[in-house]
Amino acid sequence: MTMHRASRRLLAGLLACGLPLWAAAQAAPPGVAFSTDTPGGALPAGWKNLPVARGKMTTRYSLVADGNVTVLEASADASASALMHDGDIDLAATPRVSWRWKIEQPVDNADNRVAAQEDAPARLLFLFDGDKEKLSLGDRAAMQLAHTLAGEDLPYATLMYIWSDSVPVGTILDNPHTSRVKMIVVSGGPGDVGKWLSLSRNVAQDYERAFKEAPGRLTAYGLLTDTDNTGAVARAWYGDVRFSAGK
Repeated sequence: MTMHRASRRLLAGLLACGLPLWAAAQAAPPGVAFSTDTPGGALPAGWKNLPVARGKMTTRYSLVADGNVTVLEASADASASALMHDGDIDLAATPRVSWRWKIEQPVDNADNRVAAQEDAPARLLFLFDGDKEKLSLGDRAAMQLAHTLAGEDLPYATLMYIWSDSVPVGTILDNPHTSRVKMIVVSGGPGDVGKWLSLSRNVAQDYERAFKEAPGRLTAYGLLTDTDNTGAVARAWYGDVRFSAGK
């Protein structure tokens, strides 16, 4: 058999299986690539700017140029809203998330251990489903109160990666309002301000470490820059967020 005939048979087989060569070669990893968008253009499809609670001011998210690369800029002024996407990520297949971010400066007086100071210049967050009936009475009461005040159901669990200079990198914190939100400090050490930081974490493993159980279905994920509690001004930039297999 000649090489030409073998190549044609291979191509025919791939087409018959619904897997054209060009599709396999061009398939992008899951996540969001702000770098492929145009500065000043519309936000990527499927991404929505959602307030964290009723009545909160919204953080402004926009696409800007950082040198020759398009990135997402977040500008908060006594505001708290998250740029969110539905949970279309299969963490069983692609549990590792990689991203870049940069902050202009820390949030004045922020301390993620204190309710009245619980702000962060940069966060990457993941919302999970689960069996709420197995939660403690206190957790269920807190969820009911949140629904009454905000008009929205809280997720079963939320995992956040945050920028914080009030506790050491690597610390796992409970949100001061509820233990159903865990925050892992991944940036904020000496020298982290004002420069791009490249980060990578295994979301499934971090969830299990924080909540002491395997994660349920991912319902949404997104980015959050917030200053509603301190009333401060903050600005941050986010690069592409990508998911992959691996430990």
